[in-house]
Amino acid sequence: MTGDFTLKNAGSLQKGNYVIIDGVACIVSSVDISKPGKHGSTKARVEANGMIDEKKRTFLGPAAENVQVPVIAKRNAQVLSVNGKQANVMDMETYETYDVTIPPEMAEQVVAGCVVLYWQILNDKVMKQVMKQA
Repeated sequence: MTGDFTLKNAGSLQKGNYVIIDGVACIVSSVDISKPGKHGSTKARVEANGMIDEKKRTFLGPAAENVQVPVIAKRNAQVLSVNGKQANVMDMETYETYDVTIPPEMAEQVVAGCVVLYWQILNDKVMKQVMKQA
């Protein structure tokens, strides 16, 4: 796994936070903190859903343990061409070009020349919104 991330205490996570579980960026759906036992430390059970694949994942470990939290870059890109469910886009700052999958709910809005908002999540680029029509 590559990409930008920071560290955060597992016990301080809340519903709606982002976290990396098994190398996948997820959104926390629930956090349960157990009380410390006679010889044990406080445990955290974090359940989360993948941001891209929406699969449920669970982290169970000491509440004091650091977990990775993805840094999500929100950027604009211009659509150069559309080929089926893929759009070839150019980043407005770096001028890099790459292919991004078009979400089904945005299929009719994404056309060559329009500007879209996308999120860079670890190694994945996800189209989120059409900013300006061509």
